[in-house]
Amino acid sequence: MWNILFLGLVSFFADISAEMVYPIIPLYLTSTFGATPALVGLIEGIAESLASLLKVFSGYISDRSQKKKRLAFIGYMTGLIYKIALILATSWVGILVARVIDRIGKGIRTSPRDVMVSESAPANQLGQAFGLHKALDMAGSAIGILLAYFIIQGNLNTSTYKTLFLVSMIPALIGLGLFAFIREQKNHPIKTREPFWKRVGELDNNLKLYLLVAFIFTLGNSSNTFLLLRAKSVGFTDSSVILLYFLYNLSASLLAFPFGKRSDKVGRRRILILGYLVFAFVYLGFGFAYNQIMIVSCFLLYGLYTAMITGVERAYIAEISPSDLKGTMLGIHSTLVGIALLPASLIAGVLWDLFGAVVPFIFGSSLALLAAILLVFFMPNQSLSSY
Repeated sequence: MWNILFLGLVSFFADISAEMVYPIIPLYLTSTFGATPALVGLIEGIAESLASLLKVFSGYISDRSQKKKRLAFIGYMTGLIYKIALILATSWVGILVARVIDRIGKGIRTSPRDVMVSESAPANQLGQAFGLHKALDMAGSAIGILLAYFIIQGNLNTSTYKTLFLVSMIPALIGLGLFAFIREQKNHPIKTREPFWKRVGELDNNLKLYLLVAFIFTLGNSSNTFLLLRAKSVGFTDSSVILLYFLYNLSASLLAFPFGKRSDKVGRRRILILGYLVFAFVYLGFGFAYNQIMIVSCFLLYGLYTAMITGVERAYIAEISPSDLKGTMLGIHSTLVGIALLPASLIAGVLWDLFGAVVPFIFGSSLALLAAILLVFFMPNQSLSSY
Protein backbone atom coordinates (compact mmCIF):
# COMPACT_ATOMS: atom_id res chain seq x y z
CA MET A 1 0.00 0.00 0.00
CA TRP A 2 3.04 2.32 0.18
CA ASN A 3 2.85 2.89 -3.56
CA ILE A 4 -0.80 3.88 -3.25
CA LEU A 5 0.08 6.23 -0.38
CA PHE A 6 2.73 8.05 -2.42
CA LEU A 7 0.46 8.19 -5.48
CA GLY A 8 -2.15 9.69 -3.18
CA LEU A 9 0.35 12.22 -1.82
CA VAL A 10 1.29 13.27 -5.36
CA SER A 11 -2.40 13.93 -6.00
CA PHE A 12 -2.66 15.61 -2.58
CA PHE A 13 -0.05 18.26 -3.40
CA ALA A 14 -1.12 18.57 -7.04
CA ASP A 15 -4.67 19.24 -5.91
CA ILE A 16 -3.59 21.80 -3.34
CA SER A 17 -2.06 23.63 -6.30
CA ALA A 18 -5.00 23.07 -8.64
CA GLU A 19 -7.76 23.97 -6.19
CA MET A 20 -6.06 27.15 -5.08
CA VAL A 21 -6.95 28.25 -8.60
CA TYR A 22 -9.99 26.32 -9.88
CA PRO A 23 -12.80 27.82 -7.73
CA ILE A 24 -11.79 31.38 -8.57
CA ILE A 25 -11.62 30.84 -12.35
CA PRO A 26 -15.38 31.49 -12.90
CA LEU A 27 -15.15 34.51 -10.59
CA TYR A 28 -12.06 35.75 -12.45
CA LEU A 29 -13.81 35.28 -15.80
CA THR A 30 -17.01 37.05 -14.78
CA SER A 31 -15.57 39.89 -12.69
CA THR A 32 -12.41 40.67 -14.69
CA PHE A 33 -13.36 39.75 -18.26
CA GLY A 34 -17.17 40.07 -18.12
CA ALA A 35 -17.88 36.46 -19.15
CA THR A 36 -21.51 35.21 -19.12
CA PRO A 37 -22.57 31.82 -17.65
CA ALA A 38 -22.85 30.45 -21.20
CA LEU A 39 -19.26 31.50 -21.97
CA VAL A 40 -18.02 30.01 -18.69
CA GLY A 41 -19.79 26.78 -19.65
CA LEU A 42 -18.21 26.81 -23.10
CA ILE A 43 -14.70 27.31 -21.71
CA GLU A 44 -15.08 24.56 -19.11
CA GLY A 45 -16.78 22.22 -21.55
CA ILE A 46 -14.01 22.56 -24.14
CA ALA A 47 -11.26 22.17 -21.53
CA GLU A 48 -12.79 19.14 -19.80
CA SER A 49 -13.67 17.41 -23.07
CA LEU A 50 -10.13 17.74 -24.43
CA ALA A 51 -8.77 16.26 -21.21
CA SER A 52 -11.07 13.28 -21.36
CA LEU A 53 -10.42 12.64 -25.05
CA LEU A 54 -6.72 12.33 -24.27
CA LYS A 55 -7.24 9.82 -21.45
CA VAL A 56 -8.01 6.92 -23.77
CA PHE A 57 -4.77 7.51 -25.68
CA SER A 58 -2.64 7.84 -22.53
CA GLY A 59 -4.29 4.70 -21.15
CA TYR A 60 -3.64 2.79 -24.36
CA ILE A 61 -0.01 3.98 -24.48
CA SER A 62 0.56 2.99 -20.85
CA ASP A 63 -0.84 -0.50 -21.57
CA ARG A 64 1.43 -0.88 -24.61
CA SER A 65 4.64 0.71 -23.35
CA GLN A 66 4.43 -0.07 -19.61
CA LYS A 67 5.77 3.46 -18.91
CA LYS A 68 2.92 4.55 -16.68
CA LYS A 69 5.06 6.47 -14.21
CA ARG A 70 6.68 8.59 -16.93
CA LEU A 71 3.32 9.46 -18.50
CA ALA A 72 1.84 10.40 -15.13
CA PHE A 73 4.85 12.61 -14.34
CA ILE A 74 4.52 14.48 -17.64
CA GLY A 75 0.81 14.98 -16.99
CA TYR A 76 1.38 16.44 -13.55
CA MET A 77 4.19 18.69 -14.83
CA THR A 78 1.77 20.56 -17.10
CA GLY A 79 0.20 21.97 -13.93
CA LEU A 80 3.13 24.37 -13.71
CA ILE A 81 2.71 25.48 -17.32
CA TYR A 82 -0.99 26.05 -16.63
CA LYS A 83 -0.26 28.52 -13.82
CA ILE A 84 2.19 30.46 -16.00
CA ALA A 85 -0.43 30.68 -18.76
CA LEU A 86 -2.98 32.05 -16.27
CA ILE A 87 -0.55 34.76 -15.17
CA LEU A 88 0.07 35.78 -18.79
CA ALA A 89 -3.62 35.74 -19.84
CA THR A 90 -5.09 39.12 -20.82
CA SER A 91 -8.57 38.00 -21.96
CA TRP A 92 -11.02 35.12 -21.67
CA VAL A 93 -9.27 33.55 -24.66
CA GLY A 94 -6.07 33.39 -22.63
CA ILE A 95 -7.96 31.70 -19.78
CA LEU A 96 -9.36 29.18 -22.27
CA VAL A 97 -5.83 28.38 -23.50
CA ALA A 98 -4.63 27.97 -19.90
CA ARG A 99 -7.55 25.67 -19.02
CA VAL A 100 -6.86 23.57 -22.12
CA ILE A 101 -3.20 23.19 -21.08
CA ASP A 102 -4.27 22.11 -17.60
CA ARG A 103 -6.82 19.61 -18.87
CA ILE A 104 -4.34 18.17 -21.38
CA GLY A 105 -2.13 17.35 -18.40
CA LYS A 106 -5.03 15.71 -16.61
CA GLY A 107 -5.83 13.74 -19.75
CA ILE A 108 -2.27 12.43 -19.91
CA ARG A 109 -1.86 11.48 -16.25
CA THR A 110 -5.20 10.07 -15.10
CA SER A 111 -5.31 6.65 -16.80
CA PRO A 112 -1.69 5.58 -16.10
CA ARG A 113 -2.01 6.80 -12.50
CA ASP A 114 -5.22 4.82 -11.95
CA VAL A 115 -3.63 1.70 -13.42
CA MET A 116 -0.71 2.07 -10.99
CA VAL A 117 -3.22 2.33 -8.12
CA SER A 118 -5.05 -0.82 -9.27
CA GLU A 119 -1.82 -2.78 -9.76
CA SER A 120 -0.55 -1.83 -6.30
CA ALA A 121 -3.49 -3.32 -4.39
CA PRO A 122 -4.83 -6.85 -3.81
CA ALA A 123 -7.90 -7.68 -5.91
CA ASN A 124 -10.18 -7.75 -2.84
CA GLN A 125 -9.03 -4.30 -1.68
CA LEU A 126 -9.46 -2.23 -4.85
CA GLY A 127 -12.25 -0.19 -3.29
CA GLN A 128 -10.02 0.68 -0.34
CA ALA A 129 -7.12 1.55 -2.65
CA PHE A 130 -9.11 3.91 -4.84
CA GLY A 131 -10.91 5.24 -1.76
CA LEU A 132 -7.60 6.09 -0.06
CA HIS A 133 -6.28 7.76 -3.19
CA LYS A 134 -9.50 9.76 -3.60
CA ALA A 135 -9.48 10.76 0.09
CA LEU A 136 -5.96 12.21 -0.21
CA ASP A 137 -6.86 13.81 -3.54
CA MET A 138 -9.90 15.57 -2.05
CA ALA A 139 -8.01 16.50 1.13
CA GLY A 140 -5.50 18.33 -1.03
CA SER A 141 -8.36 20.04 -2.81
CA ALA A 142 -9.85 21.17 0.50
CA ILE A 143 -6.54 22.60 1.72
CA GLY A 144 -5.90 24.36 -1.59
CA ILE A 145 -9.31 25.98 -1.49
CA LEU A 146 -8.79 27.12 2.11
CA LEU A 147 -5.43 28.64 1.20
CA ALA A 148 -7.04 30.45 -1.72
CA TYR A 149 -9.69 31.83 0.61
CA PHE A 150 -7.14 33.37 2.99
CA ILE A 151 -4.90 34.68 0.20
CA ILE A 152 -7.67 36.59 -1.57
CA GLN A 153 -9.19 38.15 1.54
CA GLY A 154 -9.62 41.87 1.13
CA ASN A 155 -9.56 43.64 -2.19
CA LEU A 156 -10.00 41.28 -5.14
CA ASN A 157 -8.25 42.60 -8.23
CA THR A 158 -6.12 41.35 -11.08
CA SER A 159 -2.94 41.59 -8.98
CA THR A 160 -4.47 39.45 -6.20
CA TYR A 161 -5.51 36.77 -8.65
CA LYS A 162 -2.07 36.62 -10.26
CA THR A 163 -0.34 36.40 -6.87
CA LEU A 164 -2.50 33.40 -6.09
CA PHE A 165 -1.59 31.78 -9.41
CA LEU A 166 2.12 32.23 -8.60
CA VAL A 167 1.94 30.85 -5.05
CA SER A 168 -0.02 27.82 -6.26
CA MET A 169 3.06 26.59 -8.14
CA ILE A 170 4.86 25.66 -4.87
CA PRO A 171 2.79 22.55 -3.92
CA ALA A 172 2.85 21.43 -7.57
CA LEU A 173 6.65 21.26 -7.38
CA ILE A 174 6.49 19.24 -4.13
CA GLY A 175 4.14 16.74 -5.78
CA LEU A 176 6.53 16.24 -8.67
CA GLY A 177 9.36 15.52 -6.24
CA LEU A 178 7.38 12.68 -4.63
CA PHE A 179 7.55 10.70 -7.88
CA ALA A 180 11.02 9.59 -6.72
CA PHE A 181 9.32 7.29 -4.16
CA ILE A 182 6.84 5.64 -6.56
CA ARG A 183 7.67 2.18 -7.92
CA GLU A 184 6.05 1.12 -11.17
CA GLN A 185 4.58 -2.39 -11.23
CA LYS A 186 5.09 -4.45 -14.40
CA ASN A 187 2.87 -7.40 -13.65
CA HIS A 188 1.91 -8.60 -17.11
CA PRO A 189 3.65 -8.87 -20.45
CA ILE A 190 2.20 -7.28 -23.54
CA LYS A 191 0.16 -10.05 -25.12
CA THR A 192 -0.60 -8.53 -28.48
CA ARG A 193 -0.15 -5.50 -30.61
CA GLU A 194 -3.72 -5.71 -31.86
CA PRO A 195 -5.61 -2.41 -31.57
CA PHE A 196 -7.95 -2.53 -28.59
CA TRP A 197 -11.02 -1.91 -30.75
CA LYS A 198 -10.46 -5.33 -32.31
CA ARG A 199 -10.82 -6.87 -28.86
CA VAL A 200 -14.20 -5.39 -27.97
CA GLY A 201 -15.67 -8.89 -27.96
CA GLU A 202 -13.48 -9.78 -24.98
CA LEU A 203 -15.07 -7.10 -22.81
CA ASP A 204 -17.70 -7.94 -20.22
CA ASN A 205 -21.16 -6.87 -21.41
CA ASN A 206 -21.86 -5.27 -18.05
CA LEU A 207 -18.79 -3.09 -18.48
CA LYS A 208 -20.09 -1.90 -21.85
CA LEU A 209 -23.49 -1.15 -20.30
CA TYR A 210 -21.96 0.75 -17.40
CA LEU A 211 -19.98 2.91 -19.80
CA LEU A 212 -23.27 3.82 -21.48
CA VAL A 213 -24.86 4.63 -18.11
CA ALA A 214 -21.91 6.86 -17.17
CA PHE A 215 -22.24 8.69 -20.49
CA ILE A 216 -25.96 9.35 -19.99
CA PHE A 217 -25.41 10.56 -16.43
CA THR A 218 -22.62 12.94 -17.47
CA LEU A 219 -24.87 14.70 -19.99
CA GLY A 220 -26.58 16.20 -16.95
CA ASN A 221 -23.46 16.61 -14.80
CA SER A 222 -22.20 20.00 -15.96
CA SER A 223 -19.08 21.75 -14.71
CA ASN A 224 -18.89 22.49 -10.97
CA THR A 225 -18.49 26.15 -11.90
CA PHE A 226 -22.29 26.29 -12.16
CA LEU A 227 -22.56 25.30 -8.50
CA LEU A 228 -20.32 28.23 -7.60
CA LEU A 229 -22.34 30.60 -9.78
CA ARG A 230 -25.55 29.29 -8.20
CA ALA A 231 -24.20 30.04 -4.73
CA LYS A 232 -23.28 33.54 -5.85
CA SER A 233 -26.82 34.04 -7.20
CA VAL A 234 -28.35 33.56 -3.74
CA GLY A 235 -26.11 36.10 -2.04
CA PHE A 236 -22.72 34.51 -1.33
CA THR A 237 -19.72 36.75 -1.93
CA ASP A 238 -16.76 35.68 -4.08
CA SER A 239 -14.70 34.71 -1.03
CA SER A 240 -17.53 32.85 0.74
CA VAL A 241 -18.21 30.85 -2.44
CA ILE A 242 -14.68 29.50 -2.08
CA LEU A 243 -15.47 28.34 1.46
CA LEU A 244 -18.47 26.43 0.12
CA TYR A 245 -16.21 24.62 -2.31
CA PHE A 246 -13.93 23.83 0.64
CA LEU A 247 -16.84 22.21 2.49
CA TYR A 248 -17.61 20.08 -0.57
CA ASN A 249 -14.04 18.80 -0.86
CA LEU A 250 -13.72 18.23 2.88
CA SER A 251 -16.92 16.18 2.88
CA ALA A 252 -15.74 14.08 -0.07
CA SER A 253 -12.30 13.56 1.49
CA LEU A 254 -13.69 12.28 4.79
CA LEU A 255 -16.16 9.90 3.14
CA ALA A 256 -14.21 8.54 0.14
CA PHE A 257 -12.22 5.86 1.99
CA PRO A 258 -15.18 4.51 4.03
CA PHE A 259 -17.34 4.17 0.92
CA GLY A 260 -14.49 2.59 -1.05
CA LYS A 261 -13.96 0.05 1.72
CA ARG A 262 -17.68 -0.55 1.99
CA SER A 263 -17.91 -1.29 -1.74
CA ASP A 264 -15.38 -4.12 -1.25
CA LYS A 265 -17.89 -5.73 1.13
CA VAL A 266 -21.37 -4.96 -0.21
CA GLY A 267 -20.54 -4.54 -3.90
CA ARG A 268 -20.10 -1.66 -6.29
CA ARG A 269 -23.66 -1.72 -7.67
CA ARG A 270 -25.38 -0.73 -4.45
CA ILE A 271 -23.00 2.16 -3.77
CA LEU A 272 -23.21 3.45 -7.35
CA ILE A 273 -27.02 3.42 -7.38
CA LEU A 274 -27.15 5.31 -4.08
CA GLY A 275 -24.57 7.77 -5.40
CA TYR A 276 -26.65 8.60 -8.47
CA LEU A 277 -29.76 9.02 -6.30
CA VAL A 278 -27.88 11.37 -3.97
CA PHE A 279 -26.79 13.43 -7.00
CA ALA A 280 -30.39 13.64 -8.25
CA PHE A 281 -31.56 14.89 -4.86
CA VAL A 282 -28.69 17.36 -4.47
CA TYR A 283 -29.12 18.87 -7.94
CA LEU A 284 -32.81 19.46 -7.23
CA GLY A 285 -31.69 21.13 -4.02
CA PHE A 286 -29.34 23.44 -5.90
CA GLY A 287 -32.09 24.29 -8.36
CA PHE A 288 -34.73 25.20 -5.78
CA ALA A 289 -32.50 26.60 -3.04
CA TYR A 290 -33.67 30.03 -1.94
CA ASN A 291 -31.40 30.70 1.04
CA GLN A 292 -27.80 30.20 2.06
CA ILE A 293 -28.47 27.36 4.52
CA MET A 294 -29.89 25.23 1.71
CA ILE A 295 -26.85 25.96 -0.49
CA VAL A 296 -24.44 24.97 2.30
CA SER A 297 -26.34 21.69 2.81
CA CYS A 298 -26.23 20.96 -0.91
CA PHE A 299 -22.46 21.43 -1.08
CA LEU A 300 -21.97 19.00 1.83
CA LEU A 301 -24.22 16.41 0.20
CA TYR A 302 -22.47 16.92 -3.13
CA GLY A 303 -19.31 15.74 -1.36
CA LEU A 304 -21.22 12.61 -0.32
CA TYR A 305 -22.11 11.92 -3.97
CA THR A 306 -18.47 12.35 -5.04
CA ALA A 307 -17.25 9.98 -2.33
CA MET A 308 -19.77 7.33 -3.39
CA ILE A 309 -19.12 7.43 -7.13
CA THR A 310 -15.62 8.47 -8.18
CA GLY A 311 -13.37 5.89 -6.53
CA VAL A 312 -15.93 3.09 -6.63
CA GLU A 313 -16.52 3.28 -10.38
CA ARG A 314 -12.77 3.30 -11.06
CA ALA A 315 -12.35 0.21 -8.89
CA TYR A 316 -15.16 -1.51 -10.78
CA ILE A 317 -13.78 -0.69 -14.23
CA ALA A 318 -10.26 -1.76 -13.23
CA GLU A 319 -11.35 -5.11 -11.80
CA ILE A 320 -13.64 -6.12 -14.67
CA SER A 321 -11.30 -5.10 -17.51
CA PRO A 322 -8.75 -7.46 -19.11
CA SER A 323 -5.46 -7.13 -17.22
CA ASP A 324 -3.58 -5.75 -20.22
CA LEU A 325 -6.35 -3.25 -21.07
CA LYS A 326 -6.92 -1.61 -17.69
CA GLY A 327 -5.41 1.70 -18.75
CA THR A 328 -7.28 1.65 -22.04
CA MET A 329 -10.66 0.92 -20.43
CA LEU A 330 -10.17 3.52 -17.69
CA GLY A 331 -9.27 5.92 -20.50
CA ILE A 332 -12.31 4.97 -22.57
CA HIS A 333 -14.53 5.64 -19.56
CA SER A 334 -12.95 9.08 -19.14
CA THR A 335 -13.22 9.76 -22.87
CA LEU A 336 -16.92 8.96 -22.95
CA VAL A 337 -17.40 11.19 -19.94
CA GLY A 338 -15.45 13.92 -21.72
CA ILE A 339 -17.53 13.63 -24.88
CA ALA A 340 -20.61 14.17 -22.73
CA LEU A 341 -19.09 17.01 -20.70
CA LEU A 342 -18.97 19.54 -23.53
CA PRO A 343 -22.68 19.36 -24.38
CA ALA A 344 -23.47 19.06 -20.64
CA SER A 345 -21.83 22.38 -19.80
CA LEU A 346 -23.14 24.04 -22.96
CA ILE A 347 -26.69 22.84 -22.26
CA ALA A 348 -26.48 24.02 -18.65
CA GLY A 349 -25.20 27.45 -19.70
CA VAL A 350 -27.85 27.91 -22.38
CA LEU A 351 -30.66 26.71 -20.11
CA TRP A 352 -29.46 29.11 -17.41
CA ASP A 353 -29.38 32.06 -19.83
CA LEU A 354 -32.80 31.26 -21.34
CA PHE A 355 -34.83 29.99 -18.37
CA GLY A 356 -32.92 30.90 -15.22
CA ALA A 357 -30.89 28.93 -12.69
CA VAL A 358 -33.47 26.26 -11.78
CA VAL A 359 -33.90 24.49 -15.15
CA PRO A 360 -30.31 23.21 -15.71
CA PHE A 361 -30.35 21.58 -12.28
CA ILE A 362 -33.69 19.88 -12.95
CA PHE A 363 -32.21 18.55 -16.20
CA GLY A 364 -29.14 17.16 -14.40
CA SER A 365 -31.24 15.61 -11.66
CA SER A 366 -33.46 13.85 -14.21
CA LEU A 367 -30.52 12.20 -15.99
CA ALA A 368 -29.01 11.06 -12.67
CA LEU A 369 -32.32 9.43 -11.79
CA LEU A 370 -32.37 7.73 -15.20
CA ALA A 371 -28.83 6.41 -14.60
CA ALA A 372 -29.89 4.92 -11.25
CA ILE A 373 -32.95 3.28 -12.85
CA LEU A 374 -30.79 1.72 -15.59
CA LEU A 375 -28.48 0.19 -12.98
CA VAL A 376 -31.41 -1.16 -10.98
CA PHE A 377 -33.30 -2.78 -13.85
CA PHE A 378 -30.74 -3.61 -16.54
CA MET A 379 -27.61 -4.69 -14.66
CA PRO A 380 -27.72 -7.96 -12.72
CA ASN A 381 -26.96 -7.54 -9.04
CA GLN A 382 -23.88 -9.74 -9.21
CA SER A 383 -22.38 -7.75 -12.09
CA LEU A 384 -21.31 -4.93 -9.83
CA SER A 385 -20.86 -6.80 -6.59
CA SER A 386 -19.12 -10.12 -7.04
CA TYR A 387 -15.83 -9.16 -8.66
